[in-house]
Parts: sequence; structure tokens; C-alpha cells
Amino acid sequence: MDTIRTAEYARALYAAHGDKAEAEAAQKEQHSKALGNRDEAQSWQAVRRAIRQMRGANQS
Repeated sequence: MDTIRTAEYARALYAAHGDKAEAEAAQKEQHSKALGNRDEAQSWQAVRRAIRQMRGANQS
């Protein structure tokens, strides 16, 4: 998945799930790994990283 599509998926997931979007992407990544879809798992990992960047640093 290219960078633009990754950002679009990340924005859409974040808009739909809010703070739970990163967990959703992680779950999809694990599911893809379990099915042996390595490329898809890497795409979801990239989406998860993009969501993390959108959310910013954790506050304590």
C-alpha cells in the first residue's frame, strides 16, 4: 500500500473509531499474520503507525 492510501485508511479508521482506531488496526494486523498474509499485515502495521502519529504523544 502506498503512503497516500495508508494515510487515507488511517484517517478513515480514526474518524470511525476514535482512540480505539490503533487497537483496531493492530487487531487486523494480527489477523492478517495469522492467515499468513504478510503484505496485508505490513500494510496494517503502517496504518497503525500513521494513526499513532495522528494521535500524538501519550500524556500522563
